[in-house]
Amino acid sequence: MAESKIHFGNARFLTSAPSIRQLPTDEGIEVAFAGRSNAGKSSALNALTRQRQLARTSKTPGRTQLINVFSLDADHQRLIDLPGYGFAKVPMEMKLKWQRSLGEYLEKRECLRGLVVLMDIRHPFKDLDQDLIYWAVESKIPVLAVLTKADKLKSGARKKALMEAQEAVPAFGGDVNVITFSATSKAGLPELEAILTSWLNAE
Repeated sequence: MAESKIHFGNARFLTSAPSIRQLPTDEGIEVAFAGRSNAGKSSALNALTRQRQLARTSKTPGRTQLINVFSLDADHQRLIDLPGYGFAKVPMEMKLKWQRSLGEYLEKRECLRGLVVLMDIRHPFKDLDQDLIYWAVESKIPVLAVLTKADKLKSGARKKALMEAQEAVPAFGGDVNVITFSATSKAGLPELEAILTSWLNAE
């Protein structure tokens, strides 16, 4: 069966939730975006949806501690913007609370069909990124590792970073792919859209 085209530009804000208990009913299909607080997650979401202010970019990383939910054409298809993690100035108590919520979301959310883990191409696969990918793999959730800010590197360095990331991926086991991405130049956007479309069309 042919995949239905997803009109990412029609994404609209649905709700913000402090925990998974306040999320919409656990049905339909969700794809979640996660990453360190300075990984460029909001910029990637805005590039994907062609909307400058859909996901709020903040000059203070770690400010957003809510799960933001965006609906697509069909209300049963949703993009989930998970709070940024790993920012040093967030109190330890908040970090631990968020890690528990994150684990709970990955393990218990039945409608989750894929996880996009965004990492700065210059600093990929830090400990929390790896923890997140292992969590997803254990929960049988496919992962797309997106190396953001690819425009910050010259072509040779960009290719080298991608090759090194691809070599690191098999150690996670499971269904893990990696692409490079730039919210500025839109490089990698077609690949991101293609993978998200396949996840959002999954039964």
